[in-house]
Amino acid sequence: MASSANPAEALERLKAGNARFMAGTPQHERYGPRVSEFAGDQEPFAVVLACSDSRLPVETLFDQLPGEIFVVRVAGNFLSDDTLGSIEFGVGVLKAKLIVVLGHSQCGAVKAALAYVRDGVEQPGHVQQIVEKVAPAVLAARGFPGDWLEIGTIQNVALNVQAVTKNSEIIAARVNAGEVKVIGGIYNVHTGWVAFA
Repeated sequence: MASSANPAEALERLKAGNARFMAGTPQHERYGPRVSEFAGDQEPFAVVLACSDSRLPVETLFDQLPGEIFVVRVAGNFLSDDTLGSIEFGVGVLKAKLIVVLGHSQCGAVKAALAYVRDGVEQPGHVQQIVEKVAPAVLAARGFPGDWLEIGTIQNVALNVQAVTKNSEIIAARVNAGEVKVIGGIYNVHTGWVAFA
């Protein structure tokens, strides 16, 4: 498993894999019996900051084998010190060429943030901390034409894409050198398609 030579090639690999996933023609069979083949060094070509939603199987929807995508997951796909540190590891140590902040339609974290911003509904326990991390995106989406939830999901991805480079000197240096690209994507839970931005 070799990493991609550049960010554009890495993005094309994800797009091609998503097309195979949508068509029901994956290249990769189930790998359980072959698990030891993936025990060597990992060489991911992409880092994906994804929501924890169980309908968002990152390696599956991009039709990639273990070791090809370095996945960082948190409900609401938002940046924190921990998720940023994981992304920096993926780029700085593992040499991934592409960073994707991957949101999805019908996101529960964005729905909860919308209920909080619009109606003051708070969530129990630590869930409220997630809501408060996502709330700025929902606020940024207020007043846009269209569905507030959909626009809030798009804004959440966009704000976190900006924050990756803004908050990391490690990543910013590689982006400025043209070695790494940071983009956003939205996965449609009904169709399986990922729209990249």
